[in-house]
Amino acid sequence: MGIVRPEESQRMEIEEFCRMLLSCAGVRRRKDEDAYRDRRVSTGDDAQEKLVCVTSGVSFLGLAIVNQLLVRGYSVRITVDNQEDVEKLREMEMSGEMRGISNIIEAVVANLSEAESLSEAFHGCCGVFHTAAFIDPAGLSGYNKYMAEIEVTASENVTKACAITPSVRNCVFTSSLLACVWRDNSSDDISPVIDHDCWSNESFCADRKLWYALGKLKAEKAAWRVAEERGLKLATICPGLIIGPEFCQRNPTSTIAYLKGAQEMYRHGLLATVDVTRLAEAEVSVFEAMNKTAFGRYICFNQVIGNEDEVEKLAEMAGIQINMVSENTASNSATRFKLSNTKLSTLMTRTLRCNNVC
Repeated sequence: MGIVRPEESQRMEIEEFCRMLLSCAGVRRRKDEDAYRDRRVSTGDDAQEKLVCVTSGVSFLGLAIVNQLLVRGYSVRITVDNQEDVEKLREMEMSGEMRGISNIIEAVVANLSEAESLSEAFHGCCGVFHTAAFIDPAGLSGYNKYMAEIEVTASENVTKACAITPSVRNCVFTSSLLACVWRDNSSDDISPVIDHDCWSNESFCADRKLWYALGKLKAEKAAWRVAEERGLKLATICPGLIIGPEFCQRNPTSTIAYLKGAQEMYRHGLLATVDVTRLAEAEVSVFEAMNKTAFGRYICFNQVIGNEDEVEKLAEMAGIQINMVSENTASNSATRFKLSNTKLSTLMTRTLRCNNVC
């Protein structure tokens, strides 16, 4: 959600945003034109049916979601923190850097601490993707208790804004797998399977100072509370560590914060990753199925880190020391759990089969 960012970080995100739009939204949309011909953006009353909003649309995950939406023929509105970001996008459009896509994307300033401001940004959109993406000003300081509280407040405001905006029917909220896995695993009644029905324990996270996990956990619970009170149709995605090209540079806060406690997650078979493009595809697929079969929570991951070779590859990609993940000691005595993303896999398989047939 970009609470605070240095100027260089803002510039890099905007430049990356435009590069991705030009390379993906242009070339790939033409490549996929036949596949999505019946889903193109229309004009008049139907235009609203294909207009969606992505919060922090220039973040690592936000960019990937924007790209997926453009490929599938949606008009996209992104929220940014300040007018300066909007002006940068406008300058690039005027210079011709964004020629050919300016009719299907726009940026608006929205204050995540005010539901009314968000509602104005969401006006006319049929759905909202809340990416909850923080950018750390120091790059390595991580995610602290203060950030967790801000994230909860922002979550409440986003869901309230969705509920009070007449055009918004559905909201897809990005939580984290960490909102599912942190519990006292020594208890005899703990299930060996971690799936979409599992919730982390707030006290456990607070005692361990797992602020990122606590923030995601409380933010998701707040979103569900508001959605139930206001009658908003909500789906939440709980992804593993989000990886992809240059992910540790593009998403330093989340990367470092997610890996706090990584040794314990690894020992218990709970350290999982997901490619950002795969996650974006999943989010859009869930959104499109919300008026049919999609509901509730979804766990999303590509790989569970299960051996030292995979640990080494992850450490290299993330730019961290191996011992942050692995103690290089035998872990046979640790209780092993199984992560299950069956609910999401079933939905994605059904969606793929439908697209191939249709």
